[in-house]
Amino acid sequence: MDTRTLDRIENNLYAVYGKEKGDRISKGIQDLMSTYRQDGQTKEWVDEKDVMLITYGDSIKSDGEKPLETLRKFLEKYVGDTISSVHLLPFYPYTSDDGFSVQDYLTVSPELGDWGMVHRLAEDYDLMFDAVINHISSKSDWFLRYLKGDPAFQDYFIESDPTVDYSSIVRPRALPLLTQVDHLEGARHVWTTFSHDQIDLNYRSEGLFLAVLEVLAQYVKHGARYLRLDAIGFLWKRLNTTSIHLEETHLIIQIMRDVLEEISPGTILITETNVPHEDNISYFGNGWNEAHMVYQFPLPPLTLHAFLSENAEHLSKWADALEPTSAHTSFFNFLASHDGVGLRPVEGILDEQEVQKMADSVAKNGGYVSYKDNGDGTKSPYELNINYFSALKREGDSDVQAVARFIAAQTILLSVKGMPGIYVHSLLGSENDQKGVESTGRYRSINREKLSVEQLEQEIQLEGSLREQIFNELMQSIKKRKSEKALHPNAEQKVCFLDARLFAILRTYEKTGDKLLALINVSGERVEISLDTLKGELGTDNLKDAIGEATYGAEEAVLQLEPYQAMWLKKN
Repeated sequence: MDTRTLDRIENNLYAVYGKEKGDRISKGIQDLMSTYRQDGQTKEWVDEKDVMLITYGDSIKSDGEKPLETLRKFLEKYVGDTISSVHLLPFYPYTSDDGFSVQDYLTVSPELGDWGMVHRLAEDYDLMFDAVINHISSKSDWFLRYLKGDPAFQDYFIESDPTVDYSSIVRPRALPLLTQVDHLEGARHVWTTFSHDQIDLNYRSEGLFLAVLEVLAQYVKHGARYLRLDAIGFLWKRLNTTSIHLEETHLIIQIMRDVLEEISPGTILITETNVPHEDNISYFGNGWNEAHMVYQFPLPPLTLHAFLSENAEHLSKWADALEPTSAHTSFFNFLASHDGVGLRPVEGILDEQEVQKMADSVAKNGGYVSYKDNGDGTKSPYELNINYFSALKREGDSDVQAVARFIAAQTILLSVKGMPGIYVHSLLGSENDQKGVESTGRYRSINREKLSVEQLEQEIQLEGSLREQIFNELMQSIKKRKSEKALHPNAEQKVCFLDARLFAILRTYEKTGDKLLALINVSGERVEISLDTLKGELGTDNLKDAIGEATYGAEEAVLQLEPYQAMWLKKN
């Protein structure tokens, strides 16, 4: 191992644990790296060809077949190499929260398949695994052994005094912070940030920290190129603080990065922190030492707001203010996911009335709104629970209009700086799953439908069906994106303020000189723009739209964008 890497690891360990404990953990880390060191990934970083599909292992199902095998066959038949990567949402045995209360980190849920099926999927796609390492299921072996008094597990969890003041602690959910449990030696209270079934892990324990590092090493061994660090901002706890985004959390992620890059160079860490922008980007560290990517949480609500208001000004101003990234960091962009559309990331960007208008629109379109208590007797919208296609629909829409608006929104996702992630129900043109909500009683089930592969194939192959239109148009957009070097995740981004109804960004990849001007009309009106302005941005009199294939010569003066039309203009 490079001595500089070991020095960084040990310096961070000393800062978190002190020298004596840090030295013991360092020895354990060196043994772990020797055991799990691999030849490394074949690709060091991402480029414009990298697009990720986000899916549960059983989003697509077939009777008599394990869902992971069904998924692999469906992707092989219909997607091929158009999409490069697959985020498999938690596929481990679990007890609640649709997979995010993990019972066994190192086992594939038998209902989904086995490791062999994961390995076969990894032969064709770069995989992202969830590292749900802030907490673990109350039915996990680790916690059950703690309850039984096993000495090796007594410091794996955070015991707390229920009489202490916890008012400074940031809470993501309106549930008790502490949960009483029946320990061999009597009642204990343990820290449970998210629910009584999700027991927080104690990273002050050297045994726990090394056990988690070994889990991450195993994931890489099983084919993970990307690791999503779920709810990672809550990792370190300390009384009389917010216990979110603490310095120890950042240092531990930096240790994880160094360990994983030593084990398997090219492994990419993505932090999932659904918080205001400044806190979110703090996980880039100095641009070289912490997360490789951070989830771009403001993008989903700001894109939704742009289309609902037919005004892209908030989206444009936010994109214009984004900080530059280093050569090996970027944003992980998405519009829809297994969760709802979070609203905390637009605090300070949208005012209360604008947020409430979105919430009202979502409710009108068959979705749900989750509220948070403000502590003063009032409530504010916290999360919008709705399928993204359904969220964008308007009363009286034809399928053509609804699809055009949805594809325009997806084109924003494919255009902005970073790597795009497309949720399976966006790719497949799904709508609200009200039966799912009725079945589970949970709002988030509205966008977690389990699809029959037989029915899905019929609808995708039925010309003119909603699924067929969305799937084929989105696949074509992805294919076109992959040939545009200017859409590299590290290509520079300049927002062009041309018209309030347009989201317009100039992407420039300095290594090759490639330029592309993305224009997306977020309104139902025709928009006209002076071509002289666009030609000036691109430095040429002859333009071509990489999406619609139209060309514009020196003699033409005006460009027209139809309602919800998107263009990628470049030198012809």
